[in-house]
Amino acid sequence: MQTIDIQASMPPAAELARLDARFAARGVAVAGGAVVSVRERGQGPAIVCLHGIGSGAASWLEVAELLAPEARLIAWDAPGYGASTPLEADAPAAADYAARLGALLDALRIESCVLLGHSLGAIVAAAAARRDARIRRLLLVSPAIGYGAAQRAEARAKVRAERLATLDQLGIAGMAAQRAGRLVSDQASEPARQWVRWNMARLNDRGYRQAVELLCNADLLAELPPPMPVRVACGALDAVTPPAACEEVARRCGVALELVDDAGHAGYVEQPRAVAALLRESLAH
Repeated sequence: MQTIDIQASMPPAAELARLDARFAARGVAVAGGAVVSVRERGQGPAIVCLHGIGSGAASWLEVAELLAPEARLIAWDAPGYGASTPLEADAPAAADYAARLGALLDALRIESCVLLGHSLGAIVAAAAARRDARIRRLLLVSPAIGYGAAQRAEARAKVRAERLATLDQLGIAGMAAQRAGRLVSDQASEPARQWVRWNMARLNDRGYRQAVELLCNADLLAELPPPMPVRVACGALDAVTPPAACEEVARRCGVALELVDDAGHAGYVEQPRAVAALLRESLAH
């Protein structure tokens, strides 16, 4: 395993201090003895945000600050991420993540919320929306489709092998240095790049391996939620889940795809005002 020092590319100390002061992590005990690490900011109607495979709750800082005067934004660290208890199975299904999310809503006494799922988080969000009436609106941003469909078997094997080999060879820090740049567009600001790298460098080995299995085994197109208010958005410059793939998700949901200009895959980090606007509109309807 290579050892790679990426400290020089991390956000400035002032930004990390702002994170601790305004969007600090705390553990929430949920049913079954598990803990879910969350970051929360603001007052008002609840918005729950689910990050993707290479990120974490802290990545929602800018969106949370923009919405703080009008909404209560809650971002989780998925099971196995941050200080959140991993799921028991080595290859958990979307329903397992959705059950943990439901337990979190119970513990926080959330009776109604807008749920946003980004990338792999969109798979969890769709599974949760199928089972939980407290989710009144759903926003899928750069949704990952997954590789669970029978016709994607070859790609599934390749993705699993490549992702796990990268983890084994480089470790978390090396993987962040190698892969984080793909999550933003070529024109992304250096602070956005630093923020994406920092979040990816905080991944946990077991949680990431479980998430790889979810990505490989899930099939979002076969498991979309029942008719409900849904919006689907994508960074116009997204190279990970490109607009053409997200267009198919939107079509299956019966809505038009909404593009976030000048944004790659991590559009909510690169263009937080645009994503905050989407959420603000979702709250208003």
